[in-house]
Amino acid sequence: MHTYPILSIAIWMPIVFGILVLAIGSDKNPAPARWLALIGSILSLLVTIPLFTQFDNSSAALQFVEQANWIERFNITYHLGVDGISMWFVVLTALITVIVVIAAWEVITKNVAQYLAAFLILSGIMAGVFSSADGLLFYVFFEATLIPMYIIIGVWGGPNRVYAAFKFFLYTLMGSLLMLIALLYLYTQTGTFDLATWHAAKIAMTPQILLFIAFFLAFAVKVPMWPVHTWLPDAHVEAPTGGSVVLAAIMLKLGAYGFLRFSLPIAPDASHYLAPVVITLSLIAVIYIGLVALVQEDMKKLVAYSSIAHMGFVTLGFFIFNQLGVEGAIVQMISHGFVSGAMFLCIGVLYDRMHSRQIADYGGVVNVMPKFAAFVMLFAMANCGLPGTSGFVGEFMVILASVQFNFWIGFGAAFTLILGAAYTLWMYKRVYFGAVANDHVKNLLDINRREFFMLAVLAVLTLFMGLYPKPFTDVMHVSVENLLSHVAQSKLPLPQ
Repeated sequence: MHTYPILSIAIWMPIVFGILVLAIGSDKNPAPARWLALIGSILSLLVTIPLFTQFDNSSAALQFVEQANWIERFNITYHLGVDGISMWFVVLTALITVIVVIAAWEVITKNVAQYLAAFLILSGIMAGVFSSADGLLFYVFFEATLIPMYIIIGVWGGPNRVYAAFKFFLYTLMGSLLMLIALLYLYTQTGTFDLATWHAAKIAMTPQILLFIAFFLAFAVKVPMWPVHTWLPDAHVEAPTGGSVVLAAIMLKLGAYGFLRFSLPIAPDASHYLAPVVITLSLIAVIYIGLVALVQEDMKKLVAYSSIAHMGFVTLGFFIFNQLGVEGAIVQMISHGFVSGAMFLCIGVLYDRMHSRQIADYGGVVNVMPKFAAFVMLFAMANCGLPGTSGFVGEFMVILASVQFNFWIGFGAAFTLILGAAYTLWMYKRVYFGAVANDHVKNLLDINRREFFMLAVLAVLTLFMGLYPKPFTDVMHVSVENLLSHVAQSKLPLPQ
């Protein structure tokens, strides 16, 4: 068994490497910074391997727990641990960071060390969010993710980067301030910031509803749910490729994860009471945003809107309070990490060559980049939810659970599969198929070994999860069961 603090190393190692990369980096010779960042990200990924090799699937308790006093006067502890719900996200964060470092290798030429350091530090902070078992520690990590992302979009982004970064920062900060008030209220009621104590606390219905609303606003912006989603397309379009990958693959999951850690267990009755509102918003996201994606002319915007639709599936799965639905939503989150990350990498590959993301500027790419077009086809199919890819597993589970819950909700959710196929395949047809549209496309070169490697890793994971999802679902089964029994047990009278 492990004898060293795995979670602390997974959090602090990338942060330390990020600071080292900042210290040694220079634009005249960026090679040392690149290699150090790569070594740091790979070591940070290797550290997380015991999390799934030594994980006990039969226990719903937190595992790999570490606890130390932090601010004793207020009973705040440095308390880490993962269960079946959070474990895969720590690993996913470390994996995506390695891919982002590889993706930036020849592409980023200005302020290379700062760029790579921002991603390494962000990686450590996000691992901290997923492994915090103390409310204030969670809040500190949750808010700290804003800073590196703000810098990444604001410095390396597109022409409107300052506007996009500012909008991203303000939206997410506004939501989180209410969450801080909710955390302080819980502290005054229980005298501790320990999450397990908060989960067990008996809270009256009216405070529960207020707590739920405070948490909901913080997490809904991060997910992002309709109608607080408008920052995401702007942030994606302006962010550099690596920024888009991390934003889609991991940062959107922070909000969804917050629902499972805070909203459902701390305010279970309010969750049941307000579930119809969340389900309605989720279905609007899934259908309306799918229609919005159909009319996009910018590839990045199209994939950004498809992310919002996919995350609508996740919140729908959570709030039908069904084992299959919640597990399907978590599977969908992991799969979306692989698939949307890969989609943004593919758009980045084209953008590096042509400096355009407009669908109209392309056509016939398959004729000059056959290897690349094959990868994109796989990820496009996974984005539509084709059976055999990871995109299908989570969506199928959520739709099945929705039909068990209410046929029409299931029907509305299933409608997205048609919309998803429509916008994804129509984009694929216009960009990749047909005759070569212009001279710029004629001169494109197929992917090099570096690009092939990073896409191949995500392709293998997408297929593996699609064909054999058992390792992913087995881990979460007991934790989800435990969460749902906790949420179902407490039944307070509804407010009059």
